[in-house]
Amino acid sequence: MSKSAAGKLEGKIAIVSGGATGAGGAASLLFAREGARVAVVDINTDAGEEVVHRIRAAGGEAELFAADVSKRDAVDAAVAAIVARFGRIDVLFNHAGSIVVKPFVETTDDDYDWLMNVNVKSMFMMTRAVLPCMLEAGGGSIVCTASISSVAATPLEVLYCTTKGACAMFARAIAVEYRDRGIRCNAVCPGFIDTPHGRREIAALAKHGFEASEAALSVQQGRLCQPDEVAKAALFLASDDASFVNGAHLYVDNCFTAA
Repeated sequence: MSKSAAGKLEGKIAIVSGGATGAGGAASLLFAREGARVAVVDINTDAGEEVVHRIRAAGGEAELFAADVSKRDAVDAAVAAIVARFGRIDVLFNHAGSIVVKPFVETTDDDYDWLMNVNVKSMFMMTRAVLPCMLEAGGGSIVCTASISSVAATPLEVLYCTTKGACAMFARAIAVEYRDRGIRCNAVCPGFIDTPHGRREIAALAKHGFEASEAALSVQQGRLCQPDEVAKAALFLASDDASFVNGAHLYVDNCFTAA
């Protein structure tokens, strides 16, 4: 893998959950370019294998650990396999997530259980599984993907906003509890991202009559965020460049939440 002269994650072992596609896939590739050995954790095995192939073809080191991170047994098995393969874990990027877009009164209990499991419980379980390894090593860095939706509500996304608010506070609470044991935990909070997931969200909002076209979004954030822009923010938070950044929420939204 073509790396910078002094990779920001040189020699680190990094997990990227949801690391096969979108901003997660961009992070897997970027972390590898910056010197990390990358454990890609994703339920999408085809896309995961493609990312791993791209990393290896460029001279990096990566391996796919297929798992549904909303399931405890799958999470525990994946983390155990990662430790067995790489020996330790230095960085965890909790990126896996999804969305439900529909009127609140049509949101079902099944919707609630599914999205809370995918967005929040997965983060809870991945962090819980990884922390003992980090603590034994004397430290580590955790980055959690929250969203502008943790502070800026969008119609038709009550459930999604609820989960992302939980993700943002989860990151902050982990940071406070483990600061004095060498663990940093921060959240990256993207705006609307130009990924298939982001495009589906925009289309679903439009279907229900909410103006979320690129033209409308350009008023709020100038343009769609690119996946690598989220990855670069996560890299900063994961790296030693952010050594005194802990419990922070980094908004990657081009003023969406500032205006």
